[in-house]
Amino acid sequence: MYTIALIPARYASERFPGKLMQKLGDETVILRTWRATLETGLFRKVVVVTDSQEIYREIVSHGGEARMSTGKHLCGSDRIAEAAAHYPQADVIINVQGDEPFTSAGPLKALLGVFEEPGAESVDVASLMSPLGDPGEFDNPNVVKVVTDRQGFALLFSRAPIPYTRDPEEYKTKAFRHIGVYAFRREALLRFASLAPGPLELSEKLENLRFLEYNMRVKMVEVPGYTRGIDVPKDLEEARKMLNPA
Repeated sequence: MYTIALIPARYASERFPGKLMQKLGDETVILRTWRATLETGLFRKVVVVTDSQEIYREIVSHGGEARMSTGKHLCGSDRIAEAAAHYPQADVIINVQGDEPFTSAGPLKALLGVFEEPGAESVDVASLMSPLGDPGEFDNPNVVKVVTDRQGFALLFSRAPIPYTRDPEEYKTKAFRHIGVYAFRREALLRFASLAPGPLELSEKLENLRFLEYNMRVKMVEVPGYTRGIDVPKDLEEARKMLNPA
């Protein structure tokens, strides 16, 4: 397969504006994310797709490839779809979030493996999930949950606590956190961006619901966990401690 990684990098994050240009050690968050993705060795190209001239210059000045996005986009997948049109040779495109400076090869390799398994032709998108054990996270609307069918295809994503357990003494199933890293067939990504957001996506503010509302098949891959991204200033402080433990 010809695989590429596209990293959406919006400057004006609502919860932490300019976070991608914050320093993490001696490099910015976005530069670390680009380097970490490149160093997995899984991709023919790793490209940052941004609305910011500052982020663009940061990547290009360090020898990386970046593209300026021109349209207004509701989500990162819409942003990278615009760039995907420039890479017709790509079979599979992975969306790596720009605020994931500790990206590693293992989970991304597992995602790519989905497209080489028997029955892979039925998969439009692959994504990650990990077991949820903390009751506080289960009830937290900022932690997205996912339930799947017996073959591992997503049935529903929600900020609500799913699946609900009516009789916990009789039966209790596992709950899973959705990790927002996606691997798309190129044609599925372009189709996704051509579709209008539906009522579920607009209600929950979750782009992954657009797949389900338009009958796109999303294969979930279970991993033990995934490094946390940098959503708020506290996350950046914790990331700095990881780099320089006391």
